[in-house]
Amino acid sequence: MPSSKRPRRAPLRRVLLVGTAKGAFLVWSKGRRWEIEGPHWLGSKVHDFRLDPRDGRTLLMTSTGGHLGPTVYRSTNRGRTWREASRPPAFARLARGRKKPGADGTSRGVSVAVNFFLAPGHAREPGVWYLGTSPQGLFRSEDGGDTWKGVNGFNHNPTYWKWSGQGQVGTPDGSFLHSIRVDPRDPKHLYLSMSQGGTFESTTGGKKWAPLNAGVAMDFFPGPPREYGHDPHCMIIHPADPDVLYQQNHCGIYRLDRRTGDTWDRIGKKMPKRVGDIGFPIAGHPRDANTVWVFPMDGTERWPRTSPDGRAAVYRTQDGGKRWQRLDAGLPKEHAWWTVKRQCFAVEDVRPQPALVFGTTSGDIWRGANGGESFERIAEHLPQIYSISAARL
Repeated sequence: MPSSKRPRRAPLRRVLLVGTAKGAFLVWSKGRRWEIEGPHWLGSKVHDFRLDPRDGRTLLMTSTGGHLGPTVYRSTNRGRTWREASRPPAFARLARGRKKPGADGTSRGVSVAVNFFLAPGHAREPGVWYLGTSPQGLFRSEDGGDTWKGVNGFNHNPTYWKWSGQGQVGTPDGSFLHSIRVDPRDPKHLYLSMSQGGTFESTTGGKKWAPLNAGVAMDFFPGPPREYGHDPHCMIIHPADPDVLYQQNHCGIYRLDRRTGDTWDRIGKKMPKRVGDIGFPIAGHPRDANTVWVFPMDGTERWPRTSPDGRAAVYRTQDGGKRWQRLDAGLPKEHAWWTVKRQCFAVEDVRPQPALVFGTTSGDIWRGANGGESFERIAEHLPQIYSISAARL
């Protein structure tokens, strides 16, 4: 007589999803060791690689091949097989009678160069994903990443050309729309940040947008404060409190509590002067809204984009930015001439204290146990790392 019991599913394993300059890798936890699987799509630039937290099996990665252009790859079976999106992100064509992009102030006629940032939609919207591109554009999928459409409220906004700084000299690696964040309480409440533009907010599911940059410095632009044109590097909704936002900006580290207003507070001024408060990534503690971690880089006049003085360290605040603590146990004490990019800093929600994981421009992955109290290198000699996300598969 057949058994009525369901077959027991194998326990989920911790894994790091790693995007690099030469393909994607999965780094699996095996007790105290880590095992590297890959590469997938060797030779492609994978700027982002993420698991859908709503179904626990769909994986998406962005890809830019040397000759094939930007696209999106997806797997619906936990990475065993992959298929290209049937309709990758693409801007709308020029309106009739227009001869060049920007003539109507919108993104029409712009060409996608890089698919850059992936963000799963709200928990109540299964299958919805958002994607940010370079040049800056916002796209949405409603079928698990297979087909993509532009979010016209942003891409076709008549002030898009001004907001995104199109036609101006861009950032060294290009101008990106990144840090797409969905309020966990409301699928219509969205935030995004973009280099050479700033942070923007929508409460209408992307139909209307407004700048959210009050209080943020623009050291690179003389004159009075501006509504847009800022250069955020990474912005988060804190996972422990959706009313609290943090950002690592070209001009410092900032905190914003939406319960008290719309003006950012520069909490990075409390960082050591010799280190400064310039960097790319910022990450929040899963259960403590006053705790965030950053990885400073040398942001002096020539912008070498290395650890300050070649001495790598993570900095942590546990009181919302009033005080900062240097965390460098196990990291190189000198000649660490690398940095950590905006999507290369993740938090594993393990007990009793979360673990930090970051990937470097030199192709190494470091893990910091107990909130970063001590670090160990768990992978090395990979291509330059563009993104890391922590998952269970």
